[in-house]
Amino acid sequence: MRTSSKACVALLTPYFLDEMSSVLDQDKKIKHRALADKVYNKLEDDKFWKTVELPNKQKLPSDFDPDQLDWILGPVVQSGGKFDLKWQLDSDNDVLHPGIIIACMGLRYKSYCSQIARTFMVDPNKSQESNYKFLLAVHNIILKEIRDGVVVKDVYSKAYNLVKSKKPELEKHFLKNVGYGIGLETKDTTLILNGKNNRTLKDGMTLCVTTGFSDIQNPSSQDKNNKVYSLVLTDTIRVTTGEPVVFTGDAPVDVDATSFFFKDEEETQPTPKKEKKDSRVGAVATKNITSTRLRSERSTQVDEDADKRRRDHQKQLATKKQKEGLARFAESISGQNGVEVKKFKRFESYKRDNQFPPKVRDLGIVVDQKNATIVLPVMGRPVPFHINTIKNASKSDEGEWSFLRINFLSPGQGVGRKDDQPFEDASAHFVRSLTFRSLDGDRYSDIANQISNMKRDAVKKEQEKKDMEDVVEQDKLVEIRNRRPAVLDNVFIRPAMEGKRVPGKLEIHQNGIRYQSPLSTQQRVDILFSNVRHLFFQPCAHELIVIIHIHLKDPIIIGNKKKTKDVQFYREATDIQFDETGNRKRKYRYGDEDEFEAEQEERRRRQELDRLFKGFAEKIAEAGRSENIEVDMPLRELGFHGVPFRSNVYIQPTTECLIQITEPPFMVLTLEDIEVAHLERVQFGLKNFDLVFVFKDFTRPPYHINTIPVESLEDVKEFLDTSEIAFSEGPLNLNWSVIMKTVTTDPHQFFVDGGWGFLQNDSDDEDAEDEEEEESAFEISESELDEASESSEEGSDYDSNASAEASDEGDGSDDEEGEDWDELERKAKKRDREGGLEEEDQRGNKKKQRKR
Repeated sequence: MRTSSKACVALLTPYFLDEMSSVLDQDKKIKHRALADKVYNKLEDDKFWKTVELPNKQKLPSDFDPDQLDWILGPVVQSGGKFDLKWQLDSDNDVLHPGIIIACMGLRYKSYCSQIARTFMVDPNKSQESNYKFLLAVHNIILKEIRDGVVVKDVYSKAYNLVKSKKPELEKHFLKNVGYGIGLETKDTTLILNGKNNRTLKDGMTLCVTTGFSDIQNPSSQDKNNKVYSLVLTDTIRVTTGEPVVFTGDAPVDVDATSFFFKDEEETQPTPKKEKKDSRVGAVATKNITSTRLRSERSTQVDEDADKRRRDHQKQLATKKQKEGLARFAESISGQNGVEVKKFKRFESYKRDNQFPPKVRDLGIVVDQKNATIVLPVMGRPVPFHINTIKNASKSDEGEWSFLRINFLSPGQGVGRKDDQPFEDASAHFVRSLTFRSLDGDRYSDIANQISNMKRDAVKKEQEKKDMEDVVEQDKLVEIRNRRPAVLDNVFIRPAMEGKRVPGKLEIHQNGIRYQSPLSTQQRVDILFSNVRHLFFQPCAHELIVIIHIHLKDPIIIGNKKKTKDVQFYREATDIQFDETGNRKRKYRYGDEDEFEAEQEERRRRQELDRLFKGFAEKIAEAGRSENIEVDMPLRELGFHGVPFRSNVYIQPTTECLIQITEPPFMVLTLEDIEVAHLERVQFGLKNFDLVFVFKDFTRPPYHINTIPVESLEDVKEFLDTSEIAFSEGPLNLNWSVIMKTVTTDPHQFFVDGGWGFLQNDSDDEDAEDEEEEESAFEISESELDEASESSEEGSDYDSNASAEASDEGDGSDDEEGEDWDELERKAKKRDREGGLEEEDQRGNKKKQRKR
């Protein structure tokens, strides 16, 4: 019975939403009371209850009796800056005003009561959107805190402290309580959810949770009726041992579903009096009234006010970055700023003559695998060459002779930019190659293969050594001895360890955590709190796994060879071990009852997994509080798709990072490490763009995220701007290896010359050049018109003179006169051609000057 009551109050919300949307869309005038009466009269409309459907597309139960329904509150509709969140007044006769609109209603069905309230925003500004998102976050925190055994005042204190810490300016607007008990009574006064109530919540209790901010000032609004607004969310829930059951959860609460936009088209595109041909797209630009109202359906629309504010803020950030760069490299030395200075390497094969292999006495070519050396006979003496001084070796045949050519490394030959090797004295004489001749071709083939294999092994060994340079040896993990440590069992680890893939257990000890595999006591991973930089918890909503992810300060070795800075512990959220499509019971059970039951079971299992992993992540943060470890969660609603490596993944921001931890390889970018960001391929007509991050440590290569949908462009810009990251944009992909080489060669001179301003300047110049080219393509300028008239006058003079000369000299009909006329004609064509080339050169020089 109680469920039917909650379902009915939630089903009336979409009807109210449709009616309100129709009124606003058609720009009608309707009073609050008239709109409320429409919803009020639906209670006695039997046809309405016969056609209404549940969220799962099913009809209401056959035993549902609309006659048992009765109003306990409202409906109440409020707008125009006059709000009463205590619901003590009925809907008034004021006209519904676009802006912040609040609706509340309550029903009783067979003696059980329920209540719901929602806030709808029409053309909200950024401040209102931000406050509503924060309201939603506080509301969710309250719902998560409510469970069996929790004291009421602790729930309110949790919400109040969140408001006080995150947005202290809203503290005075926060409601004095966050709800009350509801059920047979409309309001249980003994169960008020405030900061003074010491009652303990019990499993089975039904609560009406109300989260709201009242009378918030809105100084940016020009409408006097929107100078003050309030925000509220109300849900009817049931207390359980875990997550509460939200009976009114079917009514939407997210920003996209509760925000309406009508003024975008009319404000940004005034109605023209006549149809105007748009030369850029070849379409007729007329007034277009769109029916799309939600932000999620109009994500590509650009808010001019927000864009102007963002541009102004970016100019401030760019100036700040320029000053920081000049101060950072004020006393720098050219060639040694932020770049690793390569040193000359000495390679020693033998310290004494008696260490030579015995075979060198034969004055043949000896390959010494032990000392990584090739001993070659030169002028009757054995000369050792370390393998790192050799570039390659090759064998060729010419007649009956075989030739072995050994090439050595020398300045200006055989090295690329990545393998650039300094020499002690680059002005000395170097042997570039040696060639040997023999009749034994098989032996030379064997020697060439040995040298190639030795060179490959040496390069591999050097690379491994270079990769392990940043790996530090951790301190010993101090285990807990006097009590059992906190354990999270049946979890998998990524990167995976050697051997069979089996779940292990994660333990919290005094100075770190330990992952222990059940296969062997030697298969374990220790992570110290002092080496943890970020700790993430990602719930299994919209994903197949629930994750605890740790990003390290310094990389560690997992197993024998795997070096990593990211360690992840996860458990699968779906149970795919059983396939019931062929189960016998499916033959006798029809309908959707079993599927609905399975969905409910999976939902409960996911909620339990989220609670378990989040609780354990908080325990890790609590144990490592001396190292300032905090649990961070990704904000999925602010995420976007992109390709950081090879696959298209969903990238999500957190409080301090930009992450993708669902699929390996993982991506964790710390925002404070980023110097600037640049958006590439941002131009009309392209469906995707790229994002490049430049790190403050210039030795790290820039990080690329490719193929981001253009629909996410405004969201990405807003995220970068709110994260205090200076960004620029351009229509082309840049050669970042050349740019970073210029920066690291002399950072001081780079910032003296303007620093990162060239990125924004280039994009501005491109826009200006495009505009000028578009003008020259369709209309001629006054200067060009004058030049054309002058050239035509000169041409007419020339033609008249030429004709006069031809008439004077044309009395005869000999070949010389014909040749003179042909010569004049050739000279005229040549002068016209040279004039055209000079004009093209002048235009090219102008374009180059604009680019510079």
